[in-house]
Amino acid sequence: MRVRTEREPFQVRDAVSYLEIINVETGEVETLRRFDHCIEAPNWTRDGLRLIYNDRGRICAYSLGVGAIKTIDTGYADRCNNDHVLSFDGERIAVSHHTVEDGQSRIYALPLVGGTPILVTPIAPSYLHGWSPDGSTLIYCAERNGEYDIYSIPATGGEETRLTFEPGLTDGPEYSPDEQYIWFNSVRAGLRLTPPRGGLMQLYRMRADGSEQTKMTDDDRNNWFAHISPDGETVAYISYLKEEVNPSEHPADKHIEIRVMPSRGGAPRTLIALFGGQGTMNVNSWSPDSKRLAYVRYEEHI
Repeated sequence: MRVRTEREPFQVRDAVSYLEIINVETGEVETLRRFDHCIEAPNWTRDGLRLIYNDRGRICAYSLGVGAIKTIDTGYADRCNNDHVLSFDGERIAVSHHTVEDGQSRIYALPLVGGTPILVTPIAPSYLHGWSPDGSTLIYCAERNGEYDIYSIPATGGEETRLTFEPGLTDGPEYSPDEQYIWFNSVRAGLRLTPPRGGLMQLYRMRADGSEQTKMTDDDRNNWFAHISPDGETVAYISYLKEEVNPSEHPADKHIEIRVMPSRGGAPRTLIALFGGQGTMNVNSWSPDSKRLAYVRYEEHI
């Protein structure tokens, strides 16, 4: 089964990019900067002053209100993909870096101010998506024995724990701020029917120990990457038309929607439609006040 784009060997794609912010209540959009190359996946820092994003394998910080850009020193981890996450205390960053030795993604952690990366997941491929609020645990999507599932591991390294076991791609895990739940996306629906058929990519929620796995969206689209607001009230995610993508892929350069829904469940609403996909909002990009989202829009090819 072919899966998400960054499963391919590390490569830099060409794309004109726009770093933007949208007000979730009013829908007002602010374009912060145009880049003549591809940037991806902004995180909002806990102090609300900067956006952290991937720039051709490097991790950069954009200062809001000033517009200055600084490259964070990540040492030898200079082939990062768009799966990077900040610790809840704002002191550290974990990245998914494609190692030179075999080109596969492994997870590393280091101070947000820069420093020497420390290997967390020696087994590859591993793609980071979440950090527990207490700072103790990382959660990620990993391929083991031909199956992509969700795993957890101590943030300092150690033995990994598998949390999902259903057949089909399961991806994008992220903790709720109260640390009680992990949200994720999966194509598992329909795979146990006779004959089996692939389901659409939908959002799920489970307890932090992997129990009580519950489907949270059930529509006619492919939904990826649930991001929970800091106040725990709202979930934002990327939604593709089912006619445009394979459920197990989240490619770039597609017409997508950023949608929001109550974290307790309920009807979603479209926040904005744009040209994007891979790189737009792979990681949590909520502002600390839960009022705005940062994302990357790409220039549509004519």
